Amino acid sequence: MKASAFVLLQHIIPRHWLTAIIWRVARIRHPRIKDFLITQFARAFDVDLEEVKLDVPGDFATFNDFFIRELADGARPIDDDLDTIVSPVDGTVSVAGAVRADSIFQAKGIDYSLGDLLATDLDEAEHYVDGNFATIYLAPYNYHRVHAPIAGELVAARYVPGDLFSVNEATVSRLDGLFRRNERLVMHLHTEFGPAVVIFVGALNVGSISTPWTGEIRPRKDGVVDVLDIAGYPAKVDKGDLLGWFNMGSTVILLFPKGVCEWDDDLEPGETLRMGEEIGELRDQAG
Repeated sequence: MKASAFVLLQHIIPRHWLTAIIWRVARIRHPRIKDFLITQFARAFDVDLEEVKLDVPGDFATFNDFFIRELADGARPIDDDLDTIVSPVDGTVSVAGAVRADSIFQAKGIDYSLGDLLATDLDEAEHYVDGNFATIYLAPYNYHRVHAPIAGELVAARYVPGDLFSVNEATVSRLDGLFRRNERLVMHLHTEFGPAVVIFVGALNVGSISTPWTGEIRPRKDGVVDVLDIAGYPAKVDKGDLLGWFNMGSTVILLFPKGVCEWDDDLEPGETLRMGEEIGELRDQAG
């Protein structure tokens, strides 16, 4: 199917209904069915089973359990330099660079604003004017847990209802304001270098987003923004700590204020990342 036709099709299909069906299929517990789904998926996408913590497929109760699989200890070393930013996920760089005033680059000819992305966090958006951002795409075969890119304190988390368009390259390059239109979970961190944001962007077939303290957050097309209760989560977040996971694939966006972040030279579109590896450096705003 041509890319333009795929984008057009997404405007026609019932995206939330289709995602709900995928959610149910991914949670089938019948051993033969779930084992078939897991083994076929692993074979089709050439998943490296040697780095998976549990035995495949027997130790997974559902396909979704396999999709959000943990990796074996040591599979993703975390760069421990205090001044480095690490990739929060396994994925591919869509784009990384500077925020232009309050405008974030999505694709050629397409931008979106900080205010639209952060929704109700308009005061927070001011922190990132002329700052830096990185957009990282998680393909279906990637490890789908999201970790802290820096150390700090988790001070707020908000769920923003929205649409469920695909976040693949074809859609990103053609659909205006994709990341401000899709549902997302916005997590605010406070660090010794200043504030930072980690954003989980939902997508077509992403049955839900989960965090260690809220449990599963199911997609919702509209309604008010939910301020999530993070009281049960440790205030201090170390670099590499688990922040949450996608139940099916999607995108993560990082935001840093002006003068705080310098991306590595090789953080370019198409670059493959592994969680825990250095992708940039932090600088003291006062310096």
